[in-house]
Amino acid sequence: MEMPSELRDAAGDDEAIVVTEREYDGASEIVVDFGPTAATPAVDIVGDTAIVVAGDRQFEFHVPEGARDVTVNGGVLTIQG
Repeated sequence: MEMPSELRDAAGDDEAIVVTEREYDGASEIVVDFGPTAATPAVDIVGDTAIVVAGDRQFEFHVPEGARDVTVNGGVLTIQG
């Protein structure tokens, strides 16, 4: 699964955001930790676009091909494929 460039760009703009890509046992995972923010991120999926809102910031990205689950839990966005 390929990392959406919008997420990589968002992380590059903010040192508090950490993006990790993992591959294991034939599965892949993209994890975005928004760090200690005042607002808890939320995700909405509209068609093939994911919209993440964290406080006054909004990120939109195309859900990667092969993604089967996009969730936010405890301030961490996880894309599993």
